[in-house]
Amino acid sequence: MLAYLFQDWNANKGNLKGRIVMLLFRFARPASLNKFLHILWLPYLAFYKILVEWFLCIELPHWTTVGKNFYLGHGQALVVNGCTIIGENCFFRHSTTLGNIRREDGTYSGSPVIGNNVELGSNVCIIGEVRVGNNVRIGAGSVVVKDIPDNSIAVGNPAKVIKTIAPIQNNISHEKELLNQVF
Repeated sequence: MLAYLFQDWNANKGNLKGRIVMLLFRFARPASLNKFLHILWLPYLAFYKILVEWFLCIELPHWTTVGKNFYLGHGQALVVNGCTIIGENCFFRHSTTLGNIRREDGTYSGSPVIGNNVELGSNVCIIGEVRVGNNVRIGAGSVVVKDIPDNSIAVGNPAKVIKTIAPIQNNISHEKELLNQVF
Protein backbone atom coordinates (compact mmCIF):
# COMPACT_ATOMS: atom_id res chain seq x y z
CA MET A 1 0.00 0.00 0.00
CA LEU A 2 2.77 2.47 0.87
CA ALA A 3 4.60 1.70 -2.37
CA TYR A 4 1.40 2.50 -4.28
CA LEU A 5 0.81 5.78 -2.41
CA PHE A 6 4.39 6.98 -2.84
CA GLN A 7 4.98 5.83 -6.43
CA ASP A 8 5.38 9.45 -7.62
CA TRP A 9 7.41 10.65 -4.63
CA ASN A 10 10.88 10.34 -6.18
CA ALA A 11 9.72 11.71 -9.53
CA ASN A 12 8.64 14.92 -7.72
CA LYS A 13 11.85 15.34 -5.72
CA GLY A 14 12.26 19.00 -4.80
CA ASN A 15 8.63 19.66 -5.75
CA LEU A 16 6.61 19.66 -2.53
CA LYS A 17 3.34 20.67 -4.20
CA GLY A 18 3.68 17.87 -6.77
CA ARG A 19 4.42 15.37 -4.01
CA ILE A 20 1.40 16.42 -1.96
CA VAL A 21 -1.02 16.46 -4.88
CA MET A 22 0.08 13.05 -6.16
CA LEU A 23 -0.02 11.51 -2.68
CA LEU A 24 -3.57 12.84 -2.19
CA PHE A 25 -4.52 11.62 -5.69
CA ARG A 26 -3.14 8.12 -5.09
CA PHE A 27 -5.01 7.94 -1.78
CA ALA A 28 -8.29 8.94 -3.50
CA ARG A 29 -7.89 6.69 -6.56
CA PRO A 30 -9.05 3.36 -5.00
CA ALA A 31 -12.47 4.93 -4.34
CA SER A 32 -13.08 5.04 -8.09
CA LEU A 33 -12.47 1.31 -8.41
CA ASN A 34 -14.92 0.10 -5.74
CA LYS A 35 -18.46 1.45 -5.18
CA PHE A 36 -18.53 0.43 -1.50
CA LEU A 37 -15.17 2.11 -0.91
CA HIS A 38 -16.44 5.17 -2.79
CA ILE A 39 -19.24 5.61 -0.24
CA LEU A 40 -16.84 5.23 2.69
CA TRP A 41 -14.37 7.60 1.05
CA LEU A 42 -16.89 10.42 0.38
CA PRO A 43 -15.59 12.75 3.12
CA TYR A 44 -12.03 12.29 1.87
CA LEU A 45 -13.09 12.77 -1.76
CA ALA A 46 -14.78 16.05 -0.79
CA PHE A 47 -11.59 17.11 1.00
CA TYR A 48 -9.51 16.12 -2.07
CA LYS A 49 -11.74 18.11 -4.41
CA ILE A 50 -11.73 21.23 -2.23
CA LEU A 51 -8.00 21.20 -1.50
CA VAL A 52 -6.59 20.05 -4.83
CA GLU A 53 -9.06 21.60 -7.24
CA TRP A 54 -10.21 24.74 -5.47
CA PHE A 55 -7.15 25.76 -3.48
CA LEU A 56 -4.26 24.26 -5.46
CA CYS A 57 -5.98 24.82 -8.86
CA ILE A 58 -5.27 21.36 -10.24
CA GLU A 59 -8.17 19.43 -11.78
CA LEU A 60 -7.03 15.82 -11.61
CA PRO A 61 -10.15 13.72 -10.94
CA HIS A 62 -9.54 10.71 -8.73
CA TRP A 63 -10.89 8.33 -11.40
CA THR A 64 -8.25 9.38 -13.95
CA THR A 65 -5.80 6.62 -14.90
CA VAL A 66 -2.28 7.90 -14.20
CA GLY A 67 0.84 5.72 -14.48
CA LYS A 68 3.64 5.73 -11.93
CA ASN A 69 6.33 8.42 -11.68
CA PHE A 70 4.03 11.25 -12.76
CA TYR A 71 5.81 14.60 -12.36
CA LEU A 72 3.66 17.64 -11.82
CA GLY A 73 5.91 20.58 -12.69
CA HIS A 74 4.84 24.02 -11.48
CA GLY A 75 1.46 22.62 -10.47
CA GLN A 76 -0.98 25.36 -11.40
CA ALA A 77 -3.92 25.49 -13.82
CA LEU A 78 -3.69 21.83 -14.81
CA VAL A 79 -7.00 20.51 -16.17
CA VAL A 80 -7.31 16.79 -16.95
CA ASN A 81 -10.54 15.16 -18.09
CA GLY A 82 -11.27 12.20 -15.84
CA CYS A 83 -11.45 9.77 -18.78
CA THR A 84 -7.92 10.62 -19.91
CA ILE A 85 -5.31 7.88 -19.63
CA ILE A 86 -1.75 8.95 -18.75
CA GLY A 87 1.19 6.54 -19.02
CA GLU A 88 4.27 6.14 -16.83
CA ASN A 89 7.12 8.61 -16.37
CA CYS A 90 5.18 11.62 -17.67
CA PHE A 91 6.08 15.24 -16.95
CA PHE A 92 3.32 17.88 -17.19
CA ARG A 93 3.97 21.58 -16.75
CA HIS A 94 1.52 24.30 -15.71
CA SER A 95 -1.49 25.58 -17.65
CA THR A 96 -1.95 22.27 -19.44
CA THR A 97 -5.37 21.03 -20.55
CA LEU A 98 -6.31 17.49 -21.58
CA GLY A 99 -9.95 17.13 -22.47
CA ASN A 100 -12.68 16.07 -24.82
CA ILE A 101 -14.55 18.01 -27.48
CA ARG A 102 -18.24 18.89 -27.41
CA ARG A 103 -19.66 18.07 -30.81
CA GLU A 104 -22.40 20.02 -32.60
CA ASP A 105 -25.00 17.40 -31.66
CA GLY A 106 -24.20 17.88 -27.95
CA THR A 107 -22.28 14.61 -27.51
CA TYR A 108 -18.67 14.48 -26.42
CA SER A 109 -15.65 12.90 -28.03
CA GLY A 110 -13.34 10.53 -26.20
CA SER A 111 -10.44 11.84 -24.14
CA PRO A 112 -6.71 11.79 -24.88
CA VAL A 113 -4.51 8.76 -24.25
CA ILE A 114 -0.98 9.75 -23.30
CA GLY A 115 1.84 7.19 -23.68
CA ASN A 116 4.86 6.58 -21.46
CA ASN A 117 7.75 9.04 -21.14
CA VAL A 118 5.78 12.05 -22.40
CA GLU A 119 6.82 15.59 -21.52
CA LEU A 120 4.42 18.51 -22.02
CA GLY A 121 5.55 22.11 -22.06
CA SER A 122 3.53 24.80 -20.35
CA ASN A 123 0.17 25.81 -21.82
CA VAL A 124 -0.24 22.66 -23.94
CA CYS A 125 -3.78 21.78 -25.01
CA ILE A 126 -4.56 18.19 -26.03
CA ILE A 127 -8.19 17.83 -26.95
CA GLY A 128 -10.31 15.07 -28.39
CA GLU A 129 -9.78 11.38 -28.94
CA VAL A 130 -6.05 11.85 -29.52
CA ARG A 131 -3.26 9.36 -28.89
CA VAL A 132 0.14 10.75 -27.90
CA GLY A 133 2.74 8.01 -28.37
CA ASN A 134 5.59 6.92 -26.12
CA ASN A 135 8.74 9.04 -25.75
CA VAL A 136 7.13 12.26 -26.99
CA ARG A 137 7.95 15.90 -26.21
CA ILE A 138 5.34 18.58 -26.93
CA GLY A 139 6.48 22.20 -26.91
CA ALA A 140 4.97 25.01 -24.89
CA GLY A 141 1.77 26.51 -26.23
CA SER A 142 1.06 23.64 -28.62
CA VAL A 143 -2.48 22.56 -29.46
CA VAL A 144 -2.72 18.84 -30.20
CA VAL A 145 -5.79 17.70 -32.15
CA LYS A 146 -4.26 14.76 -34.05
CA ASP A 147 -2.27 11.72 -32.97
CA ILE A 148 1.45 12.18 -32.29
CA PRO A 149 3.58 9.10 -33.11
CA ASP A 150 6.15 7.53 -30.79
CA ASN A 151 9.60 9.12 -30.48
CA SER A 152 8.58 12.58 -31.66
CA ILE A 153 8.93 16.23 -30.82
CA ALA A 154 5.85 18.25 -31.75
CA VAL A 155 5.19 21.99 -31.58
CA GLY A 156 2.73 24.56 -32.84
CA ASN A 157 -0.95 25.29 -33.27
CA PRO A 158 -1.97 22.83 -34.54
CA ALA A 159 0.93 20.74 -33.30
CA LYS A 160 3.14 19.17 -35.95
CA VAL A 161 6.00 16.72 -35.57
CA ILE A 162 9.25 18.57 -36.20
CA LYS A 163 11.73 15.89 -35.20
CA THR A 164 12.02 12.18 -34.55
CA ILE A 165 14.10 11.23 -31.51
CA ALA A 166 15.76 8.03 -30.39
CA PRO A 167 13.60 5.69 -28.30
CA ILE A 168 14.34 5.43 -24.59
CA GLN A 169 16.43 2.38 -23.78
CA ASN A 170 14.97 0.19 -21.04
CA ASN A 171 18.27 0.09 -19.15
CA ILE A 172 18.67 3.88 -18.98
CA SER A 173 16.75 5.70 -16.28
CA HIS A 174 14.19 8.28 -17.35
CA GLU A 175 16.04 11.07 -15.53
CA LYS A 176 19.33 10.35 -17.31
CA GLU A 177 17.54 10.21 -20.65
CA LEU A 178 15.94 13.60 -20.07
CA LEU A 179 19.29 15.12 -19.21
CA ASN A 180 20.90 13.72 -22.34
CA GLN A 181 17.99 14.39 -24.73
CA VAL A 182 18.76 17.02 -27.34
CA PHE A 183 15.81 19.08 -28.51
